[in-house]
Amino acid sequence: MGTYVAFHAHPDDEAIATGGTMLMASKAGHRVVLVVATRGECGEVADGVLRAGETLGERREGETETAAAVLGVSRVEFLGYRDSGMDGEPTNDDPASFWQADLEEAAERFAAILREERADVVSMYDHHGGYGHPDHIQVHRVGHRGAELAGTERVYEATMNRDRIKAMRAAMEDASNEITDEPDIDEDSFGSPEELITTTVDVSSVVLKKREAMAAHASQIDDESFFLQMPPEVFAMAFAEEWFIRTDDGAHHGESWIFDGAIEGVAS
Repeated sequence: MGTYVAFHAHPDDEAIATGGTMLMASKAGHRVVLVVATRGECGEVADGVLRAGETLGERREGETETAAAVLGVSRVEFLGYRDSGMDGEPTNDDPASFWQADLEEAAERFAAILREERADVVSMYDHHGGYGHPDHIQVHRVGHRGAELAGTERVYEATMNRDRIKAMRAAMEDASNEITDEPDIDEDSFGSPEELITTTVDVSSVVLKKREAMAAHASQIDDESFFLQMPPEVFAMAFAEEWFIRTDDGAHHGESWIFDGAIEGVAS
């Protein structure tokens, strides 16, 4: 059995992007470690959600622990940087933000965890962080450098299949026309084109547990969110696969799992 370290920018990113893969790895007997760069302090939160004196970062840290338990995660670590906010916001300039972090210093923080865990597999984001968020781009940079420093050889970039998303959105419009909170994304730049994707993991057997992990991040993903407004069958259609670009020397197209060998016998 091996160890998979999933590196993400904010609480809830892990459940959305790699939650199914994390749970399947855990169910197959692998150790799963989640590393989160920030506590998501710049997220939006509705009035009355936070308790008196509670910060959003504190709430989101707790939500991450709850989601991690659903996903079979053995260890959760926060790198200790502040959320940088969306591209172009003044919070990008905060010296404590992840976007402003020294690359080598941040990479060494991450590498220390990889070494301690003797990680066999590590994932971060693609070169533009999926959609251009500064913290996601920094995860790409820090993740790759950290893996290099730690000598972790099996490296994946979590991404979205741009071509599949275009097709799925059309199908979802036919399946359910009552979703009111659909995110505004640029379909021509979101994720990565299918031709670059090396690895497609079928997570349909655990997709409802993935939904449960997403719902654990209730400060950001409440019952009125785009994700949870989807009927279960539409959610399953949208989130039954997770995509990666493998970047190490073993990369080849058509891969279906992040460890050697096929994944078998995993049920929800």
